[in-house]
Amino acid sequence: MREMLKFYIDGEWVDPAVPNSLDVINPATEEVCGRISMGSAADVDKAVAAAKRAFPSFSRTSREERIALLERILEEFAKRHDDVATAIMEEMGAPWKLAKFAQAASGPQHIQAAADALKSFDFEEQHGSTQIIKEPIGVCALITPWNWPINQIAVKVAPALAAGCTMVLKPSEIAPFDAMIFAEILDAAGVPAGVFNLVNGDGPNVGVAMSGHPDVAMVSFTGSTRAGISVAQTAAPTVKRVAQELGGKSANIILDDADFEKEVARGASNCFDNTGQSCNAPTRMLVPRDRLAEAAVIAGKRADSTTPGDPQGENTRMGPVVSELQWNKIQDLIQKGIDEGATVVSGGTGRPEGLEKGYFVKPTVFSDVNNDMTIAREEIFGPVLSIIPYDNDDEAVAIANDTPYGLSGYVSSTNLDRARAIAARLETGMVHINNASLDAQAPFGGYKQSGNGREWGPHGIEEFLEVKSVYGYNEAR
Repeated sequence: MREMLKFYIDGEWVDPAVPNSLDVINPATEEVCGRISMGSAADVDKAVAAAKRAFPSFSRTSREERIALLERILEEFAKRHDDVATAIMEEMGAPWKLAKFAQAASGPQHIQAAADALKSFDFEEQHGSTQIIKEPIGVCALITPWNWPINQIAVKVAPALAAGCTMVLKPSEIAPFDAMIFAEILDAAGVPAGVFNLVNGDGPNVGVAMSGHPDVAMVSFTGSTRAGISVAQTAAPTVKRVAQELGGKSANIILDDADFEKEVARGASNCFDNTGQSCNAPTRMLVPRDRLAEAAVIAGKRADSTTPGDPQGENTRMGPVVSELQWNKIQDLIQKGIDEGATVVSGGTGRPEGLEKGYFVKPTVFSDVNNDMTIAREEIFGPVLSIIPYDNDDEAVAIANDTPYGLSGYVSSTNLDRARAIAARLETGMVHINNASLDAQAPFGGYKQSGNGREWGPHGIEEFLEVKSVYGYNEAR
């Protein structure tokens, strides 16, 4: 069992101001797999003070120094890659292959992306006699979720370092161990004392203290829309920048000329990936009305073949959801779908057969869904797919956009021009045409209640910079 009761502040592992431990639960076994300490405002004050002291020096480091630092972090991460993967498997139940080759692998992917972007990033621009300069914003509060834990840590820490900022990280208390290992990686890489600090805790105590702290210049938050609203409200009195990546209810429009069986099956798999615990998951599948029954059969077969099981199993494709709280929420929403008249094609309420322990959910497919149903409106954050029929392209776009969210969208067609035309009409920060992969150098973020910031690549660095105009800097032309 892991005992990780200290915080990383000012380059050292220190005890919390007040002892207050929390058991971390392995969702596959429902047993305690370790303990952490829960911090308080006093711990946040100490961490912010360390970051504030470190900022004047670190903010003046050169581009080359920061590139070298990111490269050292990559070297140290490679030594601890499997340690990170094992922690993620234990704390959030990710199957080993997913934990090793996707979850843990996303960390170095985004560190490398930040380093690559930094090499050609323009911090200064001349405009006549005016010099426009981009400078690090200051001390940053980074608040990250449990569903892609090291991914969300890396897409905040790496660009903040690239920009020359100092920071305090609060990882999710539900999945904290990978973050603690990441702090060890940064320490081994020689990140200067005070530049990176970590305080564990919950939102009402540590998150609020960070978001409202007068010496914090920016908050970067990833999580639910409800929590994001709270963060923004807490930050408002100090008029600090708040960048947020929040919830989603992404539509997957499969057009009538698509490779139907392939795209329906792939769309269902993408919905079930990471046990449905991805903010950009394609949870609403939109299909031509006359092919609704066909889509239901294909998606149902894919659900039936996606068998949850022990995350340590060699062939396990789906683990549990992260907690009892999440399990209960998902069960309630599945039952709501049944009560509101959607047709259960596969799955349903209760645990999968043979799994009496652990927070396992049946991969569930609903057909005959309309966009007013609860399962089409709310972010379920579990392996639940809603198939919605449409009559024409215009209706498909209207249904896709009829949501308070706008994180991602998906369009499948054998006609690229037609797919591009649909993509142009979607009110989302990202669109995948024919299930194209994500691009680590392209901006990740959403419209509407899915957030107001962008991460990844050069756009991620931009979030951590202030812009200064210096008039008369150059001789007038």
